[in-house]
Amino acid sequence: MSRPVRIGAIDALETLPLWGDLPGDRDVIARTFVFRDFNTAFAFMARVALKAERMDHHPEWSNVWNRVEVALTTHDAGGVTALDVEMALFMDAAAAELGVS
Repeated sequence: MSRPVRIGAIDALETLPLWGDLPGDRDVIARTFVFRDFNTAFAFMARVALKAERMDHHPEWSNVWNRVEVALTTHDAGGVTALDVEMALFMDAAAAELGVS
């Protein structure tokens, strides 16, 4: 499977109003999701993990209780690609279904 070309965080963020970038020189998009409790955060992560496996595109993330912090970048492209935008949109939809806007 050929990988998408780098589009960059600036262009990606034009279509992702809930996302931002991270300080530093890495080309990434990032978002922190805050859920009502740990079980809901874990349900979100499980749903995203299944999608990530199907896409062969895995997020950088961490979880502490009800918070899931996410950074998306396509390492083999050297920055943000359409894969990251697709994953971000999926995460936004999954979070919305679980009560996060």
